[in-house]
Amino acid sequence: MDNKEFLAFQLMWIVISIGISVTVSLFVPFPYSWVIIIGIFLLMGFYMRNRMAKNAGAGMFGSLSSPFSGNSVNYYCMSCGTKHREASCPRCGSKMKRVG
Repeated sequence: MDNKEFLAFQLMWIVISIGISVTVSLFVPFPYSWVIIIGIFLLMGFYMRNRMAKNAGAGMFGSLSSPFSGNSVNYYCMSCGTKHREASCPRCGSKMKRVG
């Protein structure tokens, strides 16, 4: 998405938000309309964030992965090349490692 598309998308959602706000404020009395409008803005923000995250491939909870999801990190020792998952190499004790 380039800058013009992003700007057009943002302007579209601003116009939709203003339209919803005006419509709700015309049909619902003041204290209730204020609560409803804030709720709608929060729900729209949540919806848009989830939609953009799904388009980016992150899913509902962003790009955070659970430590139990099977996506463990493997390290390779820079000195001897041993594959391990600890802070230091179990073979030579070196703390220099690369992620692989």
